[in-house]
Amino acid sequence: MSDSITYIDSSQYEGEVLKGGAVVVDFYSTECPPCEALAAKFEPLSGIYGRDVKFIKIFRQENRPLAEKLGVTSSPTVIFYRKGEETGERLSGGIRRSDIVKNLELLIPEKRAAELRALTKPAATDCDVLVLGGGPTGLTAGIYAAQARLKTILVDHALPGGQVKITHMVSNYPGFEKPVEGYMLTHYMTEQAKHAGVEFRQAVEVSHVDLASKTLLVDGFETIRAKKMILATGSSYRELDVPGEAEYKGRGISYCATCDAKYYEGKDVAVIGGGNSAVEESLFITRFARTVTIVHQFDRLQANREAQERAFANEKIRFMFEHEPRAFTKRPDGGMDIVVEELKTGGRKTISCDGVFIFAGMRPNIELFNGSLALDQWGYVAADEYLRTNIPGVFAAGDIRSKPYRQITTAVADGTVAAITAVKELENAN
Repeated sequence: MSDSITYIDSSQYEGEVLKGGAVVVDFYSTECPPCEALAAKFEPLSGIYGRDVKFIKIFRQENRPLAEKLGVTSSPTVIFYRKGEETGERLSGGIRRSDIVKNLELLIPEKRAAELRALTKPAATDCDVLVLGGGPTGLTAGIYAAQARLKTILVDHALPGGQVKITHMVSNYPGFEKPVEGYMLTHYMTEQAKHAGVEFRQAVEVSHVDLASKTLLVDGFETIRAKKMILATGSSYRELDVPGEAEYKGRGISYCATCDAKYYEGKDVAVIGGGNSAVEESLFITRFARTVTIVHQFDRLQANREAQERAFANEKIRFMFEHEPRAFTKRPDGGMDIVVEELKTGGRKTISCDGVFIFAGMRPNIELFNGSLALDQWGYVAADEYLRTNIPGVFAAGDIRSKPYRQITTAVADGTVAAITAVKELENAN
């Protein structure tokens, strides 16, 4: 616990915060992984900025009336004050160090901010295995490596969990008799990794990666050097960048039929896309949904002929060709409305449904690696059966590489293979 941080309750709020000059307040909770991730940044920053800005923490669970009065509904939430007035932006969830610093420096003179910034000393950390990516693949790799008594560090730009943490329910992961919430499944994995000894760098910015030397720069000041590196940055669903998409992701908009189709039993669903994934997943969704409306921008499907024939023969599937979505909204009854535009005429209409699935393709998250990895014909990282890449000591696991199926179980399998191979290579080198 830092000496530069003051813990207060609601009775002290006015005197310590509203009359406290330059103040930053962290509303935190217990048993809160994002709060733990924030603490690893909040406390060191208090040692740098603590003479100029008052660092305060308020336990939200025991000060709910104050939190509700201030509109604080989640933990952690960080609020910045200057002379009793809230300034800057509120931060919540997976909070990055750079965002805290940016808002802290709004509270003090520019010259003083530059002086304090210069006090941040570069740090260097060595480890045996560095895992980049905190989804099921990276967490599994971390567990195996740490249990082999290797110093293991896992780095993720967000909070651990990957795409699974925004999956509503998971019902096909072995060991769970009943469906488990996606965020809880990844919470269990994360806690297991911590107990195994994995060190985490969560919600951080990775500004530089050198695969040849197996080093990366975290938050602009910590260089991590490893003997082996496992790349588990995954792939991302190609988003449409349509208004409402980000707001209702996981709350009416899904990107995984295997994960979520079962929750639309007897309901009406819309699918955006017309390629192989869109059509094949639509056929899967018809096992549950009453109707499926495929909205596609072209005048014909791009899926393989067999999938097209099955789709056209399926009485549950309807088609809207040469249409694109322009907005997603949620109705009071929990259903979804989609504003679509007819591309030939420019006319717009609204589709009402119970849920939306978007299948616009996937893309591997390889931007950090600056073209240093060998790729296959589809643009994914090329790796052998032991998940070794073209760079010695660097492995590619999970959705970053080409694979026929992308499921949690195939992700953890990749993490297992990559970690065991890394462990054996290190053992053989000694």
